[in-house]
Amino acid sequence: MHLDPDRFERTLCVTRWDPAADVATAVEELRGAGVRLLALERSTKLSLRAFGPLWSLMRRGEVDVVHAHKFGSNVWGTLLGPAAGVPVVVAHEHTWSYEGDPLRRLIDRELIARRSDAFIAVSREDLRRMIEVEGISPDDVIFVPNGIEARSSDRGAEVRRALGVATDAPLVATVAGLRPQKALDVLIRAAGLLARRLPRLRVLIAGEGSERPGLESLIEELGLQGVVTLLGVRSDVPDLLAAVDVAVSTSRFEGSPLALMEYMAAAKPVVATRVGGVPDLIDDGVHGLLVEPGDASAVAEAITRLLDDPGRAADMGRRGRERQAREFDLDVMARTLESLYERLYAEKVAGMR
Repeated sequence: MHLDPDRFERTLCVTRWDPAADVATAVEELRGAGVRLLALERSTKLSLRAFGPLWSLMRRGEVDVVHAHKFGSNVWGTLLGPAAGVPVVVAHEHTWSYEGDPLRRLIDRELIARRSDAFIAVSREDLRRMIEVEGISPDDVIFVPNGIEARSSDRGAEVRRALGVATDAPLVATVAGLRPQKALDVLIRAAGLLARRLPRLRVLIAGEGSERPGLESLIEELGLQGVVTLLGVRSDVPDLLAAVDVAVSTSRFEGSPLALMEYMAAAKPVVATRVGGVPDLIDDGVHGLLVEPGDASAVAEAITRLLDDPGRAADMGRRGRERQAREFDLDVMARTLESLYERLYAEKVAGMR
């Protein structure tokens, strides 16, 4: 949607389209931005026939660049794109989340890297692992930082009232899918440690996922029903972040998490685990505090340090907002990708002469 419409005709191909999903707003946004939607209703990983509309589009010569995102689509993009005669194929890895599984390593190195014109990593740590662990040539991999469209809000007080949180009560929050990667049990255990010292503390977890039953059980086991609240999916994340004092990420692994960029855009001090591309975003002691993954005590201690020093916390939040606007903005990312597409296409055309 943010690519220049005067220079690019844009089609979004969703390869696992669910016609029953509530996506009317997203579809309307795409249409409003002039983006064509190609929806493929694939029921399984090997539903080859469902690729027919995409294959026809590429074979008619209507596609100059295919940009695939994440492992499955990277595989299909690098198989189908060159076979259909598409000049440029770009693969994009968003979260390097494994420790060198042999088959995955082979596919990334021998298929995706070899058949793509660029293989994008979203963090320097991902880039390093793709080269050193997977054995991909440094010439085949490039680093392109993620970016977000920052949205500000002044409705924090309203959110606190709606959630029954006092104006001066310490409020901590995270925005994350409820899945094992996010290690939200660590945040809940940290909340248990903090609640002994801060009886008015509230911790909010916005998101949904398969881990909900286990997290609900842990909250009950630790007696934190009045402290930790699972909010479910929220459509008002900027408003929610405007209400909090400290934003947290306890992930076991990450690529370049958009949630952290949202925390930075909201000028919130961050406590985050030192994993993946997180140190690319948060300089320890500058934009927030970094801790080792899986350490609830360290998370609790870091949150305490920020709550106890609101002036320092505010400075960290301000510096985070400045950095996000400068380095991790969606338009900055879009301009980088535009230049990449045009450079690769020019090189490919020149090579065909």
